[in-house]
Amino acid sequence: MEKKDPRENEIRRMLSGRHVFVTGADGFIGSHLLDKLVEYEAKVHAFIRVKSVIGIRNIAHLKDKITTHYGNLVDKHSVDIAIGKFKEEAETSDKKPIIFHLAAQAHVGESWLWPYETLMSNVIGTFNLLQSVVDSGMDIFKFDTAGTSEEYGNVKEDVKHHYDFDEHGCVIQHERTPINPKSIYATSKVAADFLTMNYHDGYGLPTVVTRMFNNYGPRQNPRYITGTIITQALSRDEILLGNLEPKRDFCYVGDGVRGHIYIALFGRPGDMYCYGYGKNISMKDWADLILKIGKELGYWEKRKVRSVKERFRPGESDVYELKVGYEKLHKETGWKPLVDWNEGIRRTIEWYANNRDKWAGLVDWK
Repeated sequence: MEKKDPRENEIRRMLSGRHVFVTGADGFIGSHLLDKLVEYEAKVHAFIRVKSVIGIRNIAHLKDKITTHYGNLVDKHSVDIAIGKFKEEAETSDKKPIIFHLAAQAHVGESWLWPYETLMSNVIGTFNLLQSVVDSGMDIFKFDTAGTSEEYGNVKEDVKHHYDFDEHGCVIQHERTPINPKSIYATSKVAADFLTMNYHDGYGLPTVVTRMFNNYGPRQNPRYITGTIITQALSRDEILLGNLEPKRDFCYVGDGVRGHIYIALFGRPGDMYCYGYGKNISMKDWADLILKIGKELGYWEKRKVRSVKERFRPGESDVYELKVGYEKLHKETGWKPLVDWNEGIRRTIEWYANNRDKWAGLVDWK
């Protein structure tokens, strides 16, 4: 069950009245971050891709409480306009503004299908945003770039002595773990991370990188593993998945949002932090846990899981196991996850079950 955040009142005081700029604001994590920022009475600016003008899916309920900027991160002109307007408004407050950079092409499998879009969005988009902040001369409190656990990839045998392992021999990834990206997506995020640090070293921007381990929860695109399990289970008797052996560290999105907020407020500029649940689980066992909870809640009866080759990652690009060591973040800020897997899965199933209109056209199964 979710526990009360011990720094809730302090965070509210620090964010109330502060101008905050969020890229990827209508996305999965971004929309949950906006909910929390509005709750804390921050002055929220949402940067939305132009193609989303037709209808924002996840933050329509906030439209009267936020300032929306439309543009595209790969178009420097539109970024400059948005940052210019943000700076103008932020200067009316005595609290320095914060930028949360969450926008990305974030699907590992789709990075192989759309490599150019992935690199442009994740690398050039990050570069444009950082450069716009420098060009504007804006004095910011923190610039937080969202990284990913996928940057770690698999253990490199020739430097195995640089890794840490738990009592079961499972690798634990933290801020000092070697990176070994195995996909175009992961490589693009490595580049974005290093660009973020370059702008701290070169221009003194108070940047941080938040390296996230697999977030899940309501509003997530159903092409990701948790959503595809749930949406298939709600719709048919057989769930088709890819490789069932890899292990992932699943962190509920509410805890993920708290991670970004903690790092932006309390993290050290020029540093990188990891967050996650601190435990991992195989794809098979994760699917079994979801199906067990959904059955107990009455959303479906017996379901069968089948692994199919066409849903595997290409070649030798799969990452075998991810498990976070978030001790640094906890020691420096006090952050730790508050939502356990059972509760997080329950909330996620309920959202998909009650919001079919928001995901029916996005699934990657027939």
